[in-house]
Amino acid sequence: MSTLPPLAPPQAEKPAAGQGPKKPAGLKALPYALLLPASLVLILVLGYPFGRLFVLSMQKFGLKQQFGAPPDWIGLDNYTGIFQDSQFWVVLARTIGFCAAAVVLTMVLGMLVALLTRRVGRVLRMALIVSLLFAWAMPPLSATVVWQWLFDTRYGLVNWLLSQFGGDFHGHSWLSNPWSFFGVALIIVVWMGIPFVAFTLYAGLTQVPGEVLEAAELDGAGAAQRFRYVILPFLRPVILILTALSVLWDLRVFTQFYVLQKAGGIARDTNVLGVYAYRLAFGENKFDVGAAVAVVMLLITLLFTVFYLRQITRQEEL
Repeated sequence: MSTLPPLAPPQAEKPAAGQGPKKPAGLKALPYALLLPASLVLILVLGYPFGRLFVLSMQKFGLKQQFGAPPDWIGLDNYTGIFQDSQFWVVLARTIGFCAAAVVLTMVLGMLVALLTRRVGRVLRMALIVSLLFAWAMPPLSATVVWQWLFDTRYGLVNWLLSQFGGDFHGHSWLSNPWSFFGVALIIVVWMGIPFVAFTLYAGLTQVPGEVLEAAELDGAGAAQRFRYVILPFLRPVILILTALSVLWDLRVFTQFYVLQKAGGIARDTNVLGVYAYRLAFGENKFDVGAAVAVVMLLITLLFTVFYLRQITRQEEL
């Protein structure tokens, strides 16, 4: 008597390539629903002021507007005017040069401070971290006033110390000369930017695998080689983000320059874009031209942000 072979259990149909289990429609829309409140806040807080600034830059303000007359619509004439003004290009080049110097010094010194924090003992590490926190927590205006007094012509500590070492710095004015003015401004901006960079890089250094560093040391790699071939590749994403943030912060620097100019700096020779737009709008009552400079400054910042984000995305895809 022949026996029938057992029936094979029915096999479930395999989904086609690229097709996964379907998600409910509500689950797909959940991320967008969660982003909606934050997006609305950004549109209200940032979108409306930018729109108002853009409209202001397309108008013309004159004497009759001071008596209540509505401003005239002139389109892109304000932008044409600032692009034809040589002073604008001088200020733009000055801003970019200062930003580049500040970012390089901030990143290099921040990395050195982070490495020092990693190497010192526990007590010195805590003292260093507390000092950085105090420097970081100080408001820009207060920090600038302190440094202004340090470089004061008559009572400044810097002039006194340099005079003690044989230099003739009695009554020396650091702010009246554009080059020394930018040197003082650079010291203030870098000093305020180092703590954030150092803290972030120090956190990144703690994530570098110790066994990888030990293996490189056993293979004969020196300290410089371990830093270049082991530490830097691990910190590259963090360095990219910190560099982008530093550029954005230093491009729109305002408080330090404005306070130092009030303390004795020559405004025309030391303006950067932020102060230049402010002085045009409120110092010369050219609200339309100042708004146009501010829009150009914002567009430069946005273009750099988009470019840098693309570079970061390409690094992640490699």
